Amino acid sequence: MDVPQGFDPTLILVLNLAGTFVFGLSGGLAAVRANLDLFGVVVLAAVVGLAGGITRDVLIGTQPATFRDWRYLAAAAAAGMVCFFAGRRLDRAERGIMVFDALGLGLFAVTGATKALQFGLGPVQAILLGAITGVGGGMLRDVLLRQIPTVLREGLYAIPALLGATVLVVAQRAGSTNPLFPILGAVGCIVVRLSGLKYGINVPTPPGDRPDRKP
Repeated sequence: MDVPQGFDPTLILVLNLAGTFVFGLSGGLAAVRANLDLFGVVVLAAVVGLAGGITRDVLIGTQPATFRDWRYLAAAAAAGMVCFFAGRRLDRAERGIMVFDALGLGLFAVTGATKALQFGLGPVQAILLGAITGVGGGMLRDVLLRQIPTVLREGLYAIPALLGATVLVVAQRAGSTNPLFPILGAVGCIVVRLSGLKYGINVPTPPGDRPDRKP
């Protein structure tokens, strides 16, 4: 399992499953808003909860952890079922879900980068794979719903993931095994993500009128 050095594997497993469930909620809610059926809601929840880690493992060249531990699939499926039966109520608590989503983003960015380093990849590749672990599911969700991925058009999402992964990679490449650095990486990612949500901070867009905006 992709566990940062100095951490209890059981704790990381619990946090990973929680992150999978929360990411699954965001996918399931998107499916409910799109009026998909039960199967579609569960599938989209699984896509968001699992696709980032699967993509990372495929790029590394190892069997995805999702297929080696049934609990990841169960967490994603449970998120889909919760959204199907209580999606309208969860919509009212979307702000709370976004907070948990930020927590999952920070955790997955750090553990994703850790796994890349454990398989001998370079620092740049590890940072990129850490970010992919965090944002990959959301990107695939938007593609399936025929939308431009949110990560490419609004909000701070990929940048916080890159930041969190960078803190972890720099520390480990410097030879540090202090668990403080994975925590700093995850917290930095979470704080930047939540700040972007609260204050509406976005990455700059090209100057001038947008092509689809009429004068």
